[in-house]
Amino acid sequence: MSGILDLLNSDMGRQLVSGMSSQLGQDQSKTANALTSALPLILGAINRNASNENGATGLLKALSSKHDGSILDQIGDVFGNPNKEEEVMQDGDGILSHVFGAKKENVAQAIGQSTGLDLGSAAKMLKMAAPFLMGYLGKQTRQNNVSSPSDISGLLGGLMGQHDQKEQSIIEKFLDSDGDGSIVDDVASIGMKFLGGMFK
Repeated sequence: MSGILDLLNSDMGRQLVSGMSSQLGQDQSKTANALTSALPLILGAINRNASNENGATGLLKALSSKHDGSILDQIGDVFGNPNKEEEVMQDGDGILSHVFGAKKENVAQAIGQSTGLDLGSAAKMLKMAAPFLMGYLGKQTRQNNVSSPSDISGLLGGLMGQHDQKEQSIIEKFLDSDGDGSIVDDVASIGMKFLGGMFK
């Protein structure tokens, strides 16, 4: 099974990076860098929330309805359409609040500090990225015939890839911390090691 960041190395991913970079006013390389840090963090938090049966069942329900993957066929229609952009960002804000809770702003700050984005751009990028990530999960759920809590756990673990234990440990530490520590270097390392040759 491919890892989550293979999404960014696809034609669809390049379209996502291009649209998002335009909205953020950032070059594509910096936007891709930020996404390679953000996507594993969001996915890890989703994985954490789905680690019990209730959480997994709730995720499966969301992936079979609102987040069924159809958003991935509408990337070109979202960017440049203020109403759709706002709808996506409101959805993303809800997703981030659900998976990160009170740590949502801390995540944006860590992403910003590790990638050079200002806090506002980092927060906006996270809100934009979350619905597309959920859509990707919805698509993978259908393609892999995922229909049970144990199946969704296996899917999430596979998408995290071979580095999932290390990254999940970082995510757990961050979400459970009292805010005194810093994971900026860890956030940077999570993304940078996945950043391929998209713009070479």
